[in-house]
Amino acid sequence: MDEEIGEGDLKEVISDPSLEIATAPTYGLLKQEQLGISISPVAPVWSSLPERLADLVHEALVAEATLTPKPGLVDARNNGSHKDMTLATFLASADALRPLMASFVKAGVETASDPTSVALQALRGHGLICEEAMNEATGGINTHKGGIFAFGLLLGAAGRCIGRGEGLSVLALCGEAAQMVKGLVKRELANRVKTANTAGEYIYRRYGLTGARGEAESGFELVRLYALPAFLCSREAGQDEETALLAALLELLIRNRDTNLVARGGMEGLFFVRREAQRLKRLGGVFAPDFHARLMAMDEALIHRNLSPGGSADLLGVTLFLARIDAMGLSASTEVS
Repeated sequence: MDEEIGEGDLKEVISDPSLEIATAPTYGLLKQEQLGISISPVAPVWSSLPERLADLVHEALVAEATLTPKPGLVDARNNGSHKDMTLATFLASADALRPLMASFVKAGVETASDPTSVALQALRGHGLICEEAMNEATGGINTHKGGIFAFGLLLGAAGRCIGRGEGLSVLALCGEAAQMVKGLVKRELANRVKTANTAGEYIYRRYGLTGARGEAESGFELVRLYALPAFLCSREAGQDEETALLAALLELLIRNRDTNLVARGGMEGLFFVRREAQRLKRLGGVFAPDFHARLMAMDEALIHRNLSPGGSADLLGVTLFLARIDAMGLSASTEVS
């Protein structure tokens, strides 16, 4: 941790003018219909809706892992700032999780009429099973714990919507997920005893950053308002899917108060990544002819500083998953087999 930053100075450091979002448009939540594009999921024939949604999660996990280059993160080019994991580790983890993801949807259907606390508890049980499968596949390496949390919530939310005869959309899934974790930050971070037992608790107590819990409680606001619109706008402008995902990643690196970065490099690590991502965007972002070269240079800079924006990687997977959800156009009459 960066010991030079004073305790409790979150408001001061976050208000640093160098962190203002310069030349970054506010896209707002755009629908694929408004953009006039079609996003067709590439997946096998599904026998049921839970399996279909699970396949979309698996596709998102694989697409995020293989996307290259990703600054500080494992990809097809290198292992980023990680010495204990490779692309093969992530793919093995994704494959191990694939047959378990449908259980979140089914749990959501079964608890559709129950209070959100009951539904959340049911999802936690399935989450622990997924973590065990991940650890077995990777030899105990944490590749997708954040992804399990985010996708477990969204799949459970999908199940609850289906169970009530409601359609699936970005707003419906994110809204339902937010309801299920309402008050989670207060219960698991703010109201805990002063002794922090995890990195997340320590970072919250020192800097006030809420991490994955806060993002889920906001209904995945960073994805809805910035990453997903950036992805869709890039696709509408003619960019291929990988480039559009890099546009979404750039938005996340600019805006996400990623606790993974803080855990590795203190607040200065977070500031460094945000400034570098802002600079890339000012230079044209994914539309600049030398964007990939600049992104690879940023990758080397993060590796040199041992920084890895793992929280943004998780949200990037969520971005692609939600893009697929809207593209599917599932109606309220969809049945679960």
